[in-house]
Amino acid sequence: MAAFSFSRVGRSMRGILLPTAAVIGFSCLLTYFFILYQPTVGPGIVQRLGWQAWDAVATVDYFDKEPSTPTVTGDPADGQPIPVNDDEADWWETTNNQPWGITDDTESYPLDVWAPLLPHDTGLSEIAITRCMMPPSLVGNLCAPTTTVEQDAIKGNWVRVDRDLNTKAGLWTLNIYYRRTRRLDIPLITDLRLLPANEIPEPLSDSWIKVDLSIRDGVMRAEPMYLWYLQGKTMNEMNAEEKSSLITEVDILFGEDRPWYGFEKIEPAVTPEKEGQLDSVYVTYRRGVQSVPRAHPLHFSRDGKFKILQVADLHFSVSRGICRETDIDPCVNSDNLTNTLLGHVMDEEKPDLVVFSGDQLNGQGTSWDPKSVLAKFAVAATDRKIPWAAIFGNHDEENGDVKQEQLRMMNALPYSLVQRGPKDIHGVGNYVLNVKSADASKTSLLTLYFLDSGSYSSGYLDWLGYFFPTEYDWIHEDQINWFLQESSKIQAIQRPFTPDTGKDFGSIWKRQADQITPTMHKLAKPNAIMFFHIPLQESYGTADRDPRTGQLLDIGLHGLEESGAAKKSDGMFDKGLRKALESGHVASGDIPEVKVVANGHCHITEDCKRVNDIWLCFGGGGSYSGYGKIGFDRRFRIYEISDYGETIRTYKRTEKDEILNSYILAGPGAPLFNPRS
Repeated sequence: MAAFSFSRVGRSMRGILLPTAAVIGFSCLLTYFFILYQPTVGPGIVQRLGWQAWDAVATVDYFDKEPSTPTVTGDPADGQPIPVNDDEADWWETTNNQPWGITDDTESYPLDVWAPLLPHDTGLSEIAITRCMMPPSLVGNLCAPTTTVEQDAIKGNWVRVDRDLNTKAGLWTLNIYYRRTRRLDIPLITDLRLLPANEIPEPLSDSWIKVDLSIRDGVMRAEPMYLWYLQGKTMNEMNAEEKSSLITEVDILFGEDRPWYGFEKIEPAVTPEKEGQLDSVYVTYRRGVQSVPRAHPLHFSRDGKFKILQVADLHFSVSRGICRETDIDPCVNSDNLTNTLLGHVMDEEKPDLVVFSGDQLNGQGTSWDPKSVLAKFAVAATDRKIPWAAIFGNHDEENGDVKQEQLRMMNALPYSLVQRGPKDIHGVGNYVLNVKSADASKTSLLTLYFLDSGSYSSGYLDWLGYFFPTEYDWIHEDQINWFLQESSKIQAIQRPFTPDTGKDFGSIWKRQADQITPTMHKLAKPNAIMFFHIPLQESYGTADRDPRTGQLLDIGLHGLEESGAAKKSDGMFDKGLRKALESGHVASGDIPEVKVVANGHCHITEDCKRVNDIWLCFGGGGSYSGYGKIGFDRRFRIYEISDYGETIRTYKRTEKDEILNSYILAGPGAPLFNPRS
């Protein structure tokens, strides 16, 4: 009886399991063929993305298409690593420097969002201008051009260039709209013109289209001017050279300075400049894809040297700037004058890194469009292909875009090393950069810390709604903890460092016996320099004395202005800088890892003062656009690091090419540390 029961159960299970197994197996087979197995490069190749997903418009064989890398105009060598063609290529030239988070898959970029920082290679199909009595921030696309579902499917959705042409001069908001499409059978825009009402493009052809509304609509007593665009071939008909000339983006520039990297101005100005009253407005455009050159990893030279130029307090505006407290006469266009001076200093010093130490923007109502200001503040460095980093000051966020957005823009500029840093602590732009050795070991020989010292901690609003600050912000406890955590990650190295002299490098690496004659070696973290804008209270404290001479270690000018430190503090100096030691070994003493703190903020304070073994240095104002003092020349601080990171020397170069207060802060020849150390 039991055997009979087991037999029936077995037959029942077999009747259930066999069909189930067949269904599961067949499902897996279907899953493989229709989902997992992809005979094309990707699903975005066969069907268009987003709102064009149903349009199979390709008339070519996608299996024979070229790789989907952007068409590059300009100098490709600026943005691409140098290929390894021989055994003598340096490691930093062959390192694959990833761009700032942009994927090479341009087909994944959104078509219905205005994102001028993305390297779109898709063209524009139509342009319009609309007026609106309310700003788009309140009503969205209520005033967008009329459209239909069919037009959207064929030409693309209308995209608003989110910058008001009438920001300062018009009676209502005025915005440019365009359509962008990936379809291969739609004529794309290849040229733009701005012409008065009584003029037409030369030579006139049927492909030139005039935008209906004047681009000066709403500006009183302004002659009408119209935007014309030329529709060229379809994407399917273009060759590679023609594709590189496509108009791929439109933007607006405020002010007379150069447009964003990769963009060109359309002359004349939409709104002409009225000096001291009104900033000019230009339409700008980009052709093809302009690859953004990336900086190589920071590294010492083969003879163990690295130079940093600190640029403090540029205070640039949307306008060309107004000169302050200078004996230059006449002095006009202070922003441009400062960039000329800065370029000269870079040519003389040839730094390996430029650090903008805050207040790149003037705030105070003059930098109301940060993007137009950020387009010009670093041009002296980018034109010379010099890597640069930046931190924020108290004025940078006073007008316009917040720090997060400004930092995103900085990341999109050539040779930028700026980083966002952690989002769960105070500030934007708390990050670390390492400078490595030039030999194959790539040993980190210098640590650079960058912190956001904030803007203002308190203030009040007047009856018009304007904010008036009363106290500066400070470095908060969570930033101190972050610094200590980052410091704990730094690997100790054998110091003084000697580069790899393996025989496989031939005669390239010679022992630098003439650089340092070490009497002893130690295992310790490399030296570090820290940059933040607002100084600590300790910068105004009592300086250490030189054990050799008994003189106060305070080098340079100070006392020409009031203290610029915050009134409150979470103890960055004692709880952070003095706690982070270069070695945890008892015999090493309490030598701090950070040898120098570099600040800006105070334009006519430019001394270096050692307090409890840590040098606290001011950059001194270098800009004609920031406040100064008659007789106090504009100046820039240089940090010259040598002996593979062991020696740190600093000095200042003035606008008159005078070298001031050259002094060794750390390493052989520097004042000894306090006896307790």
